[in-house]
Amino acid sequence: MKVLIIGGTGLISTAITRFLMERGDDVTLYNRGITELRIPRKPKRIIGDRTDYAAFEAQMAKAGRFDCVIDMVCFLPDDAESAVRAFRGRVEQYIFCSTVDVYTKPAKRYPVKEDAERQPASSFPYALNKAACEKILSEAQMSGAFEATFIRPAYTYGEGGGPIHSFGWGTYYLDRMRKRKPIIVHGDGTSFWVACHRDDVARAFVGAVGNERAFGKAYHVTGEEWMTWNQYHERVAQAMGAPPPKLVHIPTELLFMVAPKQATWCLENFRFNNIFDNAAARADLGFRYTIPWAEGVRRVVAWLDERGKIENSDDYPFYDRIIAAWQELGEDMTRGLGDLDL
Repeated sequence: MKVLIIGGTGLISTAITRFLMERGDDVTLYNRGITELRIPRKPKRIIGDRTDYAAFEAQMAKAGRFDCVIDMVCFLPDDAESAVRAFRGRVEQYIFCSTVDVYTKPAKRYPVKEDAERQPASSFPYALNKAACEKILSEAQMSGAFEATFIRPAYTYGEGGGPIHSFGWGTYYLDRMRKRKPIIVHGDGTSFWVACHRDDVARAFVGAVGNERAFGKAYHVTGEEWMTWNQYHERVAQAMGAPPPKLVHIPTELLFMVAPKQATWCLENFRFNNIFDNAAARADLGFRYTIPWAEGVRRVVAWLDERGKIENSDDYPFYDRIIAAWQELGEDMTRGLGDLDL
């Protein structure tokens, strides 16, 4: 099949590109040409900026027809509207990389299914924009522009990205594990979280390409080990051969107050249960969860070590300052309140 990938060099899309090339598809990437493509065989490439809408749409008109477009970098409603203009009547299928964050949090029931309520918090623009993109693209499909498929990954990691933690993607987290430093966990660490290796996610995207069963449908492509955040951190340490970490639990709202930039995702996402039903993707796309979390962590850490990409945690003193302040607060409360006679 003739496939266009908008993106193609990111965490998930690198694997999508590789798998499509391996099965013999005619693949073209559209991106800015900045990120190196880390696969042996090189696909065709069109250089451009999809946010320069007029230029992007002109380039797509010149590129001709495609059987399928996989859009990995559509984040804003304006991006989606431009995609509709660019591909209306010119592609059979448009696959949109969405996110499970489009759902209302906390969910009304678990595991979350694809028909769950989708009303993200107004303070979570990433999720709001993805939900708005889905609406625009769904309306385009109903008007006959193209067949649309929506794939909603959750937390995806792999060689090139991860593991995530309460303060984001900084790899100093792994260095802290090795140095036996305490690890901050938002809340009490008992909310559920899932992680899926990018190869498993990418194979689901490939399974959707040209798949008529996927036309007009949405799919979860998420991890299937339902881990509490406490278990998540413990398994990271185990996979690295580090001792069990000392976990310091700090209320999520307080973390956001003292470190709003670093802890935004804790407030809007991590503190809620994130577990999803993958049955539709398993049935229609051939999705399988094949890489356990511990094995995936070993792969990622090895990849980072080989490239010297694990940051020195000593260069991030804010982390220990937060822990020290939290411990001091607890000591002050103990001294101030004493033994309460309840």
